[in-house]
Amino acid sequence: MTAPLNRRSLLGLGASLGLTVNFFGTQAFAASEGELSRKKLVIVICRGGMDGLSVSPPVGDANYAALRGSIALQRDQVRMLDDTFGLHPDLKAVHALTQKGQARIAPAIASPDRARSHFEAQDVLETGSAKVYGAETGWLNRTLEALAPVRPIEGLSVGTTAPLILRGKVQAASWSPGKGVDETARLPMLLQDLYRSDPLLGPAFARGLETEAMAEAAMAGQARAAMAPAMAAGGQNRGGVETARKLGSTLGGFMTQAGGPQIAAVSLDGFDTHANQPGQIATRLVNMDAVLDGLHTGLGAEWKNTVVLVVTEFGRTARVNGTGGTDHGTASTGLILGGALKPGGIVGDWPGLADKALFENRDVAPTLDMRALFKGVLADHMGVDRALLDKTVFPDSADIRAVTGLV
Repeated sequence: MTAPLNRRSLLGLGASLGLTVNFFGTQAFAASEGELSRKKLVIVICRGGMDGLSVSPPVGDANYAALRGSIALQRDQVRMLDDTFGLHPDLKAVHALTQKGQARIAPAIASPDRARSHFEAQDVLETGSAKVYGAETGWLNRTLEALAPVRPIEGLSVGTTAPLILRGKVQAASWSPGKGVDETARLPMLLQDLYRSDPLLGPAFARGLETEAMAEAAMAGQARAAMAPAMAAGGQNRGGVETARKLGSTLGGFMTQAGGPQIAAVSLDGFDTHANQPGQIATRLVNMDAVLDGLHTGLGAEWKNTVVLVVTEFGRTARVNGTGGTDHGTASTGLILGGALKPGGIVGDWPGLADKALFENRDVAPTLDMRALFKGVLADHMGVDRALLDKTVFPDSADIRAVTGLV
């Protein structure tokens, strides 16, 4: 018989996985009666600017192949969702959920920020403000604060540092995967923002990133050749994938316990793919898929009460660049998953990839404000008051209409 996952057993599991777990606050979980007390929400932030056209390639769009050039995927390579969209071939678990009506895509979603700076875009994404540095706390923490008078619930952040999205007046638990996460993964993208306006350091740093990416790709190619027998047996990136799956299942198991968090935020790094994108994005998506698969498994029967949102600070350019990668863009693809989700097609509108449809002649044009998705899920799934969503959780956002009917 499987032992229940409580705080003591989680600490033991953390030790075996090289994880550290910290808990803050002593207030017990105080769920109100009714189904809302069982609802769960997980926000996964893919940091670095995840390429939405790789996550859900619009292979049915007449302009897709020409824009993507050498990094374009063919229809027979992707996992088709409808006549236009597929999923990246490495999103196996996500695709299986789409077949059950438990996963959907938002193929042209963006925050209000248009600066294409990691610093600024992540600030807007996590604070829920319409402008950079418009708030000092995270919108997910303000959600906990808004719910506290009705039914106090716990939140949990997963990552090497507590993300801004969960910082604020309400204390939240923090779980760090320790050595399982590359703590330096964000440094290159942050330095790029710092140097981006410098006429000397900016181009030099960009060229350095391209060279490093090409070297990594070359070494990865050699490693793949050496590992061919293991790959044939299904051993490609097995250790990393299993660690990612274990992270997701541990989080899911913890969220099912009495007193466990109903809301969690997870940070995944490494999506800044300026050069040799296909191999890099494949590795990132394999691990993301494993985290989501593990979360699905770990939640067990509670999956039916759960919604998971996967978002990023911005998308990437529609056109491939000269080094087989893409640069900072605007709209990306969001994923909406969970047993609480209603089956359906894409969320939001697809603007298409014709030249005249691109944002500033370079990016996928945004048709859905992230706040609209967040507000809809918080209202319909978590029961947050709509007036508080418009004024407090997402300040001055009354003109942003919530996406309804997802749950």
